[in-house]
Amino acid sequence: MRTPAGKECRFYYADHYRGSEKQECRLIERNPEGGRWRPSHCNTCPVPDILRQNACPHLALEGKVEKSLLGLRERVRVYAVCTKHVVEVSAPEVGCGHCHEEAKRIIGGS
Repeated sequence: MRTPAGKECRFYYADHYRGSEKQECRLIERNPEGGRWRPSHCNTCPVPDILRQNACPHLALEGKVEKSLLGLRERVRVYAVCTKHVVEVSAPEVGCGHCHEEAKRIIGGS
């Protein structure tokens, strides 16, 4: 679904049917410590770009809203894990590195 920022994100949900004004980020909602999400967080959220750049089915994301050091700004922080190799992914847009190596071996690339 298209976010208020204009990007496609599978975690964003909106329902405007018959006067309903429901908007939510299901990535943040499913995290008990995710914080309070607002539609303005979509403007700087890294998740749509991560999903566009990395389509690995083993990438699991967790998101939460964090305040800046001075507490003036809020942004979405993403934590990523490869569920196949059970490793933390420091650059989710790239992936864990192990899944890509396996794909090269299976396909027969160098």
